[in-house]
Amino acid sequence: MEETAPYASQPGDSRGRLHAESLSSFRSPWQRDRDRIIHSSAFRRLKHKTQVFVEREGEHYRGDYFRTRLTHTIEVAQVARTIAGALGLNTDLAEAVALAHDLGHPPFGHTGEDALSVLMAPYGGFDHNAQALRIVTRLERHYAGFDGLNLTWETLEGIAKHNGPVAPPYPYALAEVNADWDLELATHASAEAQVAAVADDIAYNHHDLHDGLRAKLFTEDDLAELPIIGPALAEVDRAYPGLDPKRRRYEALRRVFGVMVEDVIAVARLRLGALRPQSVDEIRAADGPVIRFSKPLYQGIKAVKSFLFTRMYRAPAILAERSQATSMLDELFPALLGDPSRLPPEWREAALDAQDGAERARLVLDYVAGMTDRYAVTEWERVCGSGAS
Repeated sequence: MEETAPYASQPGDSRGRLHAESLSSFRSPWQRDRDRIIHSSAFRRLKHKTQVFVEREGEHYRGDYFRTRLTHTIEVAQVARTIAGALGLNTDLAEAVALAHDLGHPPFGHTGEDALSVLMAPYGGFDHNAQALRIVTRLERHYAGFDGLNLTWETLEGIAKHNGPVAPPYPYALAEVNADWDLELATHASAEAQVAAVADDIAYNHHDLHDGLRAKLFTEDDLAELPIIGPALAEVDRAYPGLDPKRRRYEALRRVFGVMVEDVIAVARLRLGALRPQSVDEIRAADGPVIRFSKPLYQGIKAVKSFLFTRMYRAPAILAERSQATSMLDELFPALLGDPSRLPPEWREAALDAQDGAERARLVLDYVAGMTDRYAVTEWERVCGSGAS
């Protein structure tokens, strides 16, 4: 077993599971959580849920190359293990939180989340982190003794607050889970969960640059004007004059990736050295996150994000896709809510038996949010399009 720092989460100190289970003879609690997440239905569906590009065939920049939620999640988990290992943290817990962090995302990326947030506003709202908790505590139904995956308290805590403390009012899905088991939402999460959050930032900033270049939404010359990326391109040009453009791109962006990872590790070591925490609870009680970027690099990342927002996330082709996806959800969700008999049999009975409008809306939301991009299009065509009766 790897040696960890005193402020790392210790498997022997885990607060356990809501439903008691015997310990595994060969896996730690968080290895077991990781394995349950990987084998869940929600994890498999990430394969066909997209980040930025909606999964449609025939477009000039479409194809299997672009990141999906699944490939993004794998990248986040890899970064999280690397950083956690360098800091003496529990790599299994960091990996488990990273693997679960996007389970609650609906179809069509952030576009789908924005659309469902509006549609669910009268019924308690929609938040993908809260929905991830709902999935792992209620909606996965494979085990004989409980609904959900029965994950440990530490993994649930990490899903709930890897981005920091959560202030009320809580999304209903989070409130339900927290009522069953207090996740101490006013405090920071473990350092391992904080690592998962920063790994998420590193992964999507890195791969959105790759995907945007691949889609020809901008060029390397555009990126040369940006902090972090410009110096990386210049370094590659000095080391490899006249390098093939594709190799030049990869070499530069892997340096950008390395700069972000090394910065987080260096800042965390300074922060931990100053705080000298002797337990994970001291990490939770700290006056701020212990895992974060340095201020100079954070400012550089903000400039990169601003560039991506303008040139990628608000590119005309992407906005057209966003509009189409929003229109589909704006039609599909109310149609199913208004006539639950059109739901598949495994969802229909519960929706028809719902006690009130909010309960029914939340059941419809669970169905729609769980869809892949492809399935959402198919259901929209069945319920609202040419296949509608």
